[in-house]
Amino acid sequence: MARTLRCRVLALGSVAVLALTACGGGGASPASTGPNGLEKATIKVGALPIPDPVALYIAQAKGFFKEEGLTVEPVTITGGAAALPQIESGALDITQTNYVSSILAASQGKKIKLVADMYRAAPNTFEIMVPKDSPIQQVADLKGRTVLVNNLRNIATLAVTTQLKAAGLSETDVKFAEKPFPEMGNAITAGQGDAGWITEPFITANKNALGFRTIADTMTGRTADLPIAGWMATDEWVRQNPKTLAAFQRAISKAQQLASGDRKEIEATLPTYTKIDAKTAAAITLGAYPSTLEAARLQKVADLMLEYKYINGPIDVKSLIAASPGG
Repeated sequence: MARTLRCRVLALGSVAVLALTACGGGGASPASTGPNGLEKATIKVGALPIPDPVALYIAQAKGFFKEEGLTVEPVTITGGAAALPQIESGALDITQTNYVSSILAASQGKKIKLVADMYRAAPNTFEIMVPKDSPIQQVADLKGRTVLVNNLRNIATLAVTTQLKAAGLSETDVKFAEKPFPEMGNAITAGQGDAGWITEPFITANKNALGFRTIADTMTGRTADLPIAGWMATDEWVRQNPKTLAAFQRAISKAQQLASGDRKEIEATLPTYTKIDAKTAAAITLGAYPSTLEAARLQKVADLMLEYKYINGPIDVKSLIAASPGG
């Protein structure tokens, strides 16, 4: 009944209504709301103010979404786990997510799909950092301490736990507490935590502004080249909006290829959606920007989660990946 009402509104509506409303799914023929017959011509996409989702903003600046007849409205989030309720409620159509949060959600029965790849780790891109005058010199010194992460039970806590194990400690030997990346350095300085799991640009910013130092690179050994982040939607949204999804995937893949091949594009784009200035953008360490979502590589994350008891049983990540534009 609600879908029928929405479609009637569309039949009467203006361009603004056409841009914001969709009436696909349920086996019915979706109404065309854009020049390319998209189910939704305007979508809200969640993203963190960090380098990982830079392709979203490159695609905006280069007109890749516009070429697809798609308008994308970025919405700032604090992490993939926190954004999950927003895609479930419809407040967001697609969101950035870290793969640990996505796989954990799927293991708990959440109906989500991974729709595109975003970011893969490289050396010195995700570090455990402490103030310059901290007595903590190595990971073993974290015992009994508080470690700040952007979200609990996500890639941050898993990455730190792998380092704890290598140092002879377990996850329960430290206390994890949440704090958004932009606030983490000041929070540690104020005594709200002893260390933080920090990514760029905040690694460079906290070094320069607060004198922070690194005690561990968390993307080495077992976690080297680990897939970190991607784009996620609900299974229902994917089924109801196949043309919109394909348009988003094509534009993002094109932007990912550009980011992967030309760092200058990243440096020029980062100051437009983060607090990174041009000088910092040229100095920070970046990971990789894959243009395709590879199940074999992503399976490594699920297997690591099973080993560390983040999930109770094995998960075949192929079941979580939405079809590509050509698939």
